[in-house]
Amino acid sequence: MEINQIASFVVRFQLATVEKDTGRKHWRIKVTHVQEDRETLFESIEEAMEFMKEMAEEA
Repeated sequence: MEINQIASFVVRFQLATVEKDTGRKHWRIKVTHVQEDRETLFESIEEAMEFMKEMAEEA
């Protein structure tokens, strides 16, 4: 395994909707894996983190 491997990500949050009754915000999360120029959309930060973890482990 190469020690100097790098996995870089850009994470963007865009407000998708706000529930009228509760004021709860729903976000659209776009993660870009910089090395592969690959963008993926998620509805939760947990899904985005799992994606980044998997991509980093493959690097």
